[in-house]
Amino acid sequence: MVITFGSTADEEKIDPKLLQPDNLYPQVKFVTNMGVIVVELDRMKAPVTVDNFLKYVVTGSYDNTIFHRIIEGFVVQGGGFDEKMGTLDDKFDPITNEAGNGLKNTSYTIAMARQGHPHSASRQFYFNVGDNKSLDPGPRSWGYAVFGSVSEGEEVIDKMAEIETHMDANLGWPDVPVTPVILRETILLPADA
Repeated sequence: MVITFGSTADEEKIDPKLLQPDNLYPQVKFVTNMGVIVVELDRMKAPVTVDNFLKYVVTGSYDNTIFHRIIEGFVVQGGGFDEKMGTLDDKFDPITNEAGNGLKNTSYTIAMARQGHPHSASRQFYFNVGDNKSLDPGPRSWGYAVFGSVSEGEEVIDKMAEIETHMDANLGWPDVPVTPVILRETILLPADA
């Protein structure tokens, strides 16, 4: 029996075994033009978020994308734009916000970006490059769901965070890297790695 994760056609094509459902702490390798980063995801604390992220990884949806928002001491954000700053469509439905899972937006953690609605996270993610308590849930805020941490490549995150950024006049956005920071490939590492 094949289990589907939602209603979109892309979701129905994914074999659930590809997501390593029995691995509580899957690892993903990020190959960027600035170096390699490995993250360990926490399926125990953020099962919905980890599965969503892995669906984008195993379908190659993060390959050849850019980190489009970089703020030194704050975040390095990516996953939603191609190398020409073209918006990438969400392949899967938005997910439930798991920000109340006990994981905090501290340095070198990975979390889901979202729109204003608390349950709007889909494909964009960010690395915290500082302790960002303002992104944690609070009495009047849902917060942003952390779902893992960097196990290798903290120095790569640091280099990314220091890259020169500007106000992109075409997009009307601040904090866009002058020189593109490219995510060449994401790889779900074998469970025994």
